[in-house]
Amino acid sequence: MAGLTAALQAHLEGGLTTVCHAWKITRTDGVSFAFTDHDMPLTFEGVAFRADAGLSAKAIAQTTGLSVDNTEAIGALSDASIREDEIEQGRFDGAEVQAWLVNWQDVSQRWLQFRGTIGEMRRVDGSFRAELRGLTEALNRTLGRVYQKPCTAVLGDSACRFDTRLLGYSTTLAVQLEEGGRKFTWDSLPGFDEGFFIRGRLDVMDGPAAGLFGLIKHDRIKDGQRIVELWEPIKGDVAKGRQIKLLAGCNKQLETCRLKFNNIVNFQGFPDLPGEDWVLAVPKTSGPNTGGSLR
Repeated sequence: MAGLTAALQAHLEGGLTTVCHAWKITRTDGVSFAFTDHDMPLTFEGVAFRADAGLSAKAIAQTTGLSVDNTEAIGALSDASIREDEIEQGRFDGAEVQAWLVNWQDVSQRWLQFRGTIGEMRRVDGSFRAELRGLTEALNRTLGRVYQKPCTAVLGDSACRFDTRLLGYSTTLAVQLEEGGRKFTWDSLPGFDEGFFIRGRLDVMDGPAAGLFGLIKHDRIKDGQRIVELWEPIKGDVAKGRQIKLLAGCNKQLETCRLKFNNIVNFQGFPDLPGEDWVLAVPKTSGPNTGGSLR
């Protein structure tokens, strides 16, 4: 088996083995968790692997081709390790997972058996089930340009190159009134026109929900109050007084890029693409052949 050391190979071939599994989960925010199915904690590579976390795993499926190596980790929810509210908030989405086969009598004899990320993670009867995806999962992504009229970039990414930190494109303020973590209301938002934040982001800056964000569906003024509504609720504490950040929205249109962001040089759409009527147009003897209505 690839990567298996001679010492561990000899131990496995000896008949009487003292091996267990060890798992390390590293979230995208840098928080790490380490578990082992041995009855005593283990330590190697500067990481302490807990023995009381109740984590187990199904057999790891490994292939020699480009198929995705999938498995599933199962564990009990615990306030000291993986918490239910953190799963609900999506904090484990895309987390890196490493799994070792370890000789618990000599932890220097170990084999990195699996490395990948967490796909779907769900709660089931007081426990969690995490689908694990191998490194070849990244090869399933669709790559390349999409030829369409609207811009294909995300505001502020490497293709857009717009600096979202510029003055006038975001504001940080305290929550005044919120409903279900989805609807936020202020007496006013001076300096920002109605609809300015549609398709933008709401980031939570402090409190238990710090680091979470939502995409803005509506930004309107009603009865003198400014109302910002998200597509999906923030799954954490965003009660009155919590600091949040509102980031300007972009509707991916050429005029918006030019007038609102002055960033037309980085526009990633093709606004002059002809429509479907032009593709279906046929030659005719009279009138302009523009691809318009044939009636």
